[in-house]
This record gives sequence, C-alpha cells and structure tokens, in this order.
Amino acid sequence: MPTEYTPVRARMPRRLAALAPLALSLLVAAPAPAVAQTSSGQGTSSGQGSSSADERRDTATNLDASRHVRQGGLVTLSGRLAGSRAGGTALVEVGVGRRGWTTVARTTTRAGGRFTASWRPPRPGRFRVRARPLGEALAAGRRLVDSEDVNVYRSSVASWYGPGFFGRRTACGQIIRPSTLGVAHKRLPCGTRVTFRYGSRTVTVPVIDRGPFVGGREWDLTAATRRSLAFPSTGVIQSTR
Repeated sequence: MPTEYTPVRARMPRRLAALAPLALSLLVAAPAPAVAQTSSGQGTSSGQGSSSADERRDTATNLDASRHVRQGGLVTLSGRLAGSRAGGTALVEVGVGRRGWTTVARTTTRAGGRFTASWRPPRPGRFRVRARPLGEALAAGRRLVDSEDVNVYRSSVASWYGPGFFGRRTACGQIIRPSTLGVAHKRLPCGTRVTFRYGSRTVTVPVIDRGPFVGGREWDLTAATRRSLAFPSTGVIQSTR
C-alpha cells in the first residue's frame, strides 16, 4: 500500500509541543538580574548609584568669593578643595592676562579640604580669582579648580545724557538711541568695558562717547544705563575703572 503523506505543517506542531516543557523549565530556572532598591523604591543598577555620587563629591572643588568690594577692602574667599584633607595647602590665584596666574594668598585646609582666605586687591578693576590645591599635578584636572569674578570699585561722580542726542552719532561712531547701553568718558579708549554699581544694581557697559564736559564729573551715562541702575540725575557712583 502507498505510504501516507503527512504535510510538514501538520508535523511541526507536534515537535514544538514536545520541546515546550524543556523551554519552560529553562525559563523558570534562569536567575533574575540583581536590582538595588533606592529610597524611592525605584530600581537602579546594583552598586553604581552611591559610588558615582561619592566620586562627584570628591572631585568637585567650589569657591565662594566677595563679588563686589570697594577699593581698599578685603576679598573674602572660602570653599572646598577636591581630594584634599586637613593639613593640605590651598592656593588663591588671580589672573594676570596673558601671563597666566599669580598667587595672592595661601592657607591650610581643614577637614574635608575646606578653607578660608582673604586678599586685598591693589586697585579697582575686574579680577578672575581661583582656588586650587598646591602642586601642578593636582591642579591639572579642571574639576580641581574653581574660579569667581570679583569687581573692585572706586567712587566717582557721574551724570547722564540722552534727550536731544538721540539719533546722533557719538564720538566713537555709534548712533545713540533710548535703548543704547554705554557711557561717555574723556580719555578711556572706545569699547573699554566698565562695570558700574549703584545701590544693589550692577551693569557693565562700553565707552561709546566723549564727555562729560562739566567740572567734577567723570562719567556720562546713557539714558538706558541710567535706567538699569536707577541712578538719579547726578551723584556718586561706583566704577571698576
């Protein structure tokens, strides 16, 4: 008698059925991945969360400095040096243009690398101040250095101008408008940036014109600069130049 032909699609389910118990037993026996529970109840990769946070804390240097100081006053600095312990040395440095940095103070670190120091700026101006551990190798990593900008001011008398001059070209070649931020000075080069402080307000603007030509006054603020500082018509102002 001829052999009965069974299509392949009819045989396949029986073979799969025979293998199903074995596959199911392997799935049941496979171990579940390890998961560490955080305090919020969410799973994180085991052993990674706390170590990375500790590493960030250990490599994060921070510096706090007096941001606004009058001429002759002290700049107070405090912070924490990454990787330092009690008894280490913290250097406070000031940027000196293209020459790099010069050390203006040094102090001994306390527990956790914390430190305090002070520095008396020699003149008005805007200074970049940084803190770093002693030793070039330690200071090479950017995370081991933190910096702040410090404004040192002197007192001078200022006035303002604008109405009657709007639409005209300044001595530095700029058209002055009600929204123009700038200041007039008799000698400073055009474009020189000066930071002014009046009360608790601060603004940095460029020299855009010549003047004032009234005795005893050193600066002529534009209308927009005056508004930014809430400055009166004439008075004493703090400037970094």
